[in-house]
Amino acid sequence: MSTSDARGQVDHVGPVLEASDDARAVVAAIRQSNVGVVVENRGSYLRVLVPGRCEVTSRTIESVLGRPFRLPGDLEAMMPSFKGRLTVTEDKAVWAFR
Repeated sequence: MSTSDARGQVDHVGPVLEASDDARAVVAAIRQSNVGVVVENRGSYLRVLVPGRCEVTSRTIESVLGRPFRLPGDLEAMMPSFKGRLTVTEDKAVWAFR
């Protein structure tokens, strides 16, 4: 469930990732799993914004990386911030409102 502002615009959620090859793999996995992904490249970090809800699985990240990726540890190490409410397990990370 997403929330809208007074103009009816859907709120965006997602991670802010320190720029690296691993972070670009996470972004690629997010793009595979979500619609309407916008990535703002700020040089030293990548801001990922997805309308309403953003989900990514460790399996999808691993398929892009070609090696194991541990949730939540590997994600937390590269994610200094995020927008929305984060729920993370060993299998997936979800950013959403409410």
